[in-house]
Amino acid sequence: MAESLDYGAFMEKFTLQPSLSPLGHHQLPLSGLTFAVKDIFDVEGYVTGFGNPDWARTHSAATSTAPAVLDILRAGATCVGKTIMDEMAYCIYGENKHYGTPRNPCVPDRVPGGSSSGSAVAVGAMLVDFSLGTDTGASVRLPASYCGILGFRPSHDAVSTVGVLPLAQSFDTVGWFARNPVILNRVGRVLLHLHDMDPIRPSQIIIPEDCFRLSSVPSERTAQVLVKSVEKLFGGQYVKHLTLGDYVKDKVPSLQHFMDKENEEQEYYIKSLAALSSAMRLLQRYEFKNNHAEWVTKVNPDLGPGISEQVWEAIRTKEENNDICNSVRIEFRAALTTLLGDHGILALPTAPGDPPLLQTDPATLEIFGVRAFSLLSIAGVSGFCQVSIPLGMHNNLPVSISLLAKHGSDAFLLNLVETLYDTLKEEIAMQENELDPVCF
Repeated sequence: MAESLDYGAFMEKFTLQPSLSPLGHHQLPLSGLTFAVKDIFDVEGYVTGFGNPDWARTHSAATSTAPAVLDILRAGATCVGKTIMDEMAYCIYGENKHYGTPRNPCVPDRVPGGSSSGSAVAVGAMLVDFSLGTDTGASVRLPASYCGILGFRPSHDAVSTVGVLPLAQSFDTVGWFARNPVILNRVGRVLLHLHDMDPIRPSQIIIPEDCFRLSSVPSERTAQVLVKSVEKLFGGQYVKHLTLGDYVKDKVPSLQHFMDKENEEQEYYIKSLAALSSAMRLLQRYEFKNNHAEWVTKVNPDLGPGISEQVWEAIRTKEENNDICNSVRIEFRAALTTLLGDHGILALPTAPGDPPLLQTDPATLEIFGVRAFSLLSIAGVSGFCQVSIPLGMHNNLPVSISLLAKHGSDAFLLNLVETLYDTLKEEIAMQENELDPVCF
């Protein structure tokens, strides 16, 4: 019964009250709001479980609380517990064989997305006002998309990851979930230590046609909803169209090393972006090995299907091609910076299709994952900030779109979401008879 009430989102519940402030709680930016944290953040007095009982068994309680959590508490919010996550943060679907899979509040027979599964479900099910997660490869953006909520991955290194268990430090970020853009923005300003800034009109909104063709969701329900909203608010002159795969192939020559290994018959891939994903995942595996190989080989933890194979593949990874991977990162970030400029936006499908069914065959998930990371690696490799925005339901499944801005443009992107959100909802309402209140 308890699992039914909390959608299986929580590892453990407790209450951390807001820090005392001389201003009084009512003047703090997050006063009166509740939040939950992924079980990857240190909270003093609690074991950081990392999604796996063997990890929890072999580690002591944290002696301090992660600065990101402290920032939120000091801003007036109340923490109500820790949430379930994928084991060692090494999966994007949200299924955990030890602690159970948090139930997707939009579509209970589908995965909630991971690895920040419980944090996304807690927000989507209205159990908390917002939550903290982490995003290395996808772990805030994908669960946000699957659970029909907002999810923000900040610029890399913009929010402290001290007191957060690492997956791969070159890509690790602290992200957050919310149901509305006002709270998303307020949480972001606290975590990013931002002052209020007036909204800035975007210089361009780029629609990469090839990326939207990669998605099984019709572009009329994603890209065109955004385009019509932008036209209403800013004018059609701001919308640009591009084939991103060709641009990346031309501007990131180091990707050729990975493109040569791609299967030419896999027509549903964008080859340069699949190569970008390969470079990112190789560097992630090497960094995961550096972080966790000693513990994994010593403890030989009980890991779930799919995750076990990935973990041991990482442990066996040899230090090769790292220089090429780093060249890819430098070239790609420069290319994307040139493309977007100071206030340009790149629109993307957050995911290449609908949330997979629970207990989908791992081989099917592998194909889906390659397509997903072709989109998700764009922010990962560049270090740019990205937000996933829900666009209601299509065929009774949640739909979303992502906006990406250059590194350090987090305040601009958060403000833009607020500006766009109501107009996006109006566009969706024109296509649907009614909206699902849980998923939008």
